[in-house]
Amino acid sequence: MAHRKSSAISRGYAPFLIPGIVMFLLIVAFPFLANVGISFVRWQGVGTPVWYGLGNYQKAIHDSVFWTSFGNNLRIIITMITIPTLIGLLLAVVLFDYVAQRFGAGVASFFRAGFYVPQIIPVVVAAMVWRWILQPDWGILNWLLRAIGLGSLAHNWLGDPHTALPSVLVMMTWFQIGYPLVIFMAALQRIDPELYEAAAIDGASWPQRFFHITFHLIKPEIFVVILTTTIYSLKTFGQIFAMTRGGPGTATMVASYFSYKNFFENSNIGYGATMSTVLTGIIILLTIVWVRVQAQQELQEA
Repeated sequence: MAHRKSSAISRGYAPFLIPGIVMFLLIVAFPFLANVGISFVRWQGVGTPVWYGLGNYQKAIHDSVFWTSFGNNLRIIITMITIPTLIGLLLAVVLFDYVAQRFGAGVASFFRAGFYVPQIIPVVVAAMVWRWILQPDWGILNWLLRAIGLGSLAHNWLGDPHTALPSVLVMMTWFQIGYPLVIFMAALQRIDPELYEAAAIDGASWPQRFFHITFHLIKPEIFVVILTTTIYSLKTFGQIFAMTRGGPGTATMVASYFSYKNFFENSNIGYGATMSTVLTGIIILLTIVWVRVQAQQELQEA
């Protein structure tokens, strides 16, 4: 009887899933499958595509720019899942444990909103502002260095292959800090305060309470931040497009911009589709791995 009731309820909900499924097929599934198909042809965007088989993928394996782009993506991933996440966690703990307790929740919320403001700015707009800041002749950074007597440190930050990618990473870190901060502050609010009180009565110090209670209980949110930040880092495009266009040389070339360059600048549609297919495959694989790791950890802790 219960099984029949459950089946009836499921059938009742099924029609409401149809619009979402249709939109998923039209916006995600069909374009992705079309992109995979294009990756097996030679095509300049006009005329008839010519079947090329695995030729584009073989070309990618021997393409130094292809490997450089993914190497830069790996550097971005390592930087973005460590620095903004750690800074966001530290700020969340300070706002939750100190600012909110001493000055009130309203003040803590004000600072939280302030750190989150870059997230609502279009990424290209933020990147252009940072490009002006880092401009070698009249940019505010070099102007400040000269104003305080450190003119020897003034530099063409985006024009030097050694400093171009680190400069972009500084901008990306500033842009990203608000995201983990908001996630972690929401996670801290669901922790039972009695746990902290009991630990304090037992003589636990603040670092002990943080590592044995806070860090342990917000692991699901940490997993979410790491996964979404990794995907965000792999899809990095707007910052590179607005600030460096992959240069100087290939110092800031990333997979998504390399794909765009082949699509729209080199008119090598098949090879561009190959880049985006590989990138999408990596994102899907990482998502599956992270979800399974998190699920296994939750089962072990249950």
